[in-house]
Amino acid sequence: MLFNFECTERGCPKNDLLAGLTVALALVPEAVAFAFVAGVAPLVGLYAAFMVGLIAALIGGRPGMISGATGALAVVMVSLVAQHGVEYLFAAVVLMGVIQIGVGMLRLGKFIRIVPHPVMLGFVNGLAIVIFLAQLKAFQIEDADGQMRWLQGDALWLMLSLVALTMAIIHFLPKLTRAVPASLVAIVGVSLLVIALGLESRTVGDLASIAGGLPEFHLPLVPFNLETLRIILPYSVILAAIGLIESLLTLSLIDEITQTRGQGNRECVGQGVANTVTGLFGGMGGCAMIGQSMVNLNSGGRGRLSGVAAALCLLVFILVGSGLIEMIPLAALTGVMFMVVIATFEWSSLRLIGKIPKSDLFVLVLVSAVTVATDLAVAVLIGVIVSALVFAWEHAKHIRVESYLDDQGSRVYALHGPLFFASVRNFQELFDCKNDPQDVIIEFQHSRVVDHSAIEAIDSLAERYLSAGKTLHLRHLSPECRQLLRRAGDLVEVNVLEDPHYRVAVNELG
Repeated sequence: MLFNFECTERGCPKNDLLAGLTVALALVPEAVAFAFVAGVAPLVGLYAAFMVGLIAALIGGRPGMISGATGALAVVMVSLVAQHGVEYLFAAVVLMGVIQIGVGMLRLGKFIRIVPHPVMLGFVNGLAIVIFLAQLKAFQIEDADGQMRWLQGDALWLMLSLVALTMAIIHFLPKLTRAVPASLVAIVGVSLLVIALGLESRTVGDLASIAGGLPEFHLPLVPFNLETLRIILPYSVILAAIGLIESLLTLSLIDEITQTRGQGNRECVGQGVANTVTGLFGGMGGCAMIGQSMVNLNSGGRGRLSGVAAALCLLVFILVGSGLIEMIPLAALTGVMFMVVIATFEWSSLRLIGKIPKSDLFVLVLVSAVTVATDLAVAVLIGVIVSALVFAWEHAKHIRVESYLDDQGSRVYALHGPLFFASVRNFQELFDCKNDPQDVIIEFQHSRVVDHSAIEAIDSLAERYLSAGKTLHLRHLSPECRQLLRRAGDLVEVNVLEDPHYRVAVNELG
């Protein structure tokens, strides 16, 4: 069964339906705006929001998560559309979906676990800032020369007043009742107020008309040859990566908020199927949306029904309700998204200053800044790399030895800490080849040989002792370390385990 029509911790049908309606109202201007960013018609964005949202909600791995057309993908698409046209975009979206299905089938979604917590915080804060900055466009208007300028005078005060009223309703209504989503009441209430008083406030209809028919099956009108593949493959790979990163990080965030656990690999497959179908029906593709997902959660949406309801309501708006939806003031939707920003930003992260390592704080701020300046995928990649380098640097300083002479007069170096690329320089400085006796033992009981750099370091150390006419033994290597050294024998100039010229012995004791 896809849906459970009894209220459970996974969702309540009434709450899910009302939350879905609220999300659908907020999806309209964003889908239209992202379509403009990508350089395609508004309906291409709306169809993507409907199809990706519906399919991901049905078969994805995270109930309650909302998917649709996103700005992170739109900024990548614009170059492809500008150079080759929208048909190549549809083909790229189909291939994007196939790649995402492959990632899910290979169960690679689990690698999202390697994203450190400071990167997660930076991702959330960065997206909150991006959502906030995107709403500022509602405070701008195009003048006679085609230039965008800020609202002034009465128009600005009216906009600010309506936004403040929307935010106040969302904040205070839950203190009185939770029977209906506060965001939905705010949107409807402010819309009725503007219509009743005849206020001159810009509406969704000022962006573009959202009227249209059902999406139709449409094979991309591109040559099916290697040249087309050469054009779309780089875009498809980037779109697939960005889409999965944003979706899996949003999934992790919702897991944390709801104290439940989604299925990352299933979500990869769900997103892939959604994008493949969307590309074949004239949509621009999409992924999970953290802002709309937060609207859904704050409105009481927890189950799959909320995502399905949002998608179907959006389709109804396109087919028969465009006239009503186009009357909604942008101020109401802007107020809703401002509340999403407040709820999304991890304000607790500001209290971490001085309480967590400076490196973690640096990563948090760096990821937030890069998310705002470029895009999510680049920010997360940079955050993971910097975190990994910091980890390597810190562990490189932990390598040390305890040196002593055993009963046979051999010098024993008891090594502590991992031997890997970042620690090899310190490792090489731990030995006194000149003053050591003829027989030297490196004790690996409390150490591990991790990578090829470590093998090269051991090889180089063996050369030093060979040149001094001394014998080097490696003792208590773990089975994994011995296997690593044996496998790497062909990768180094001299195999320190087997080459008799080095006279390096591996004592398999204890």
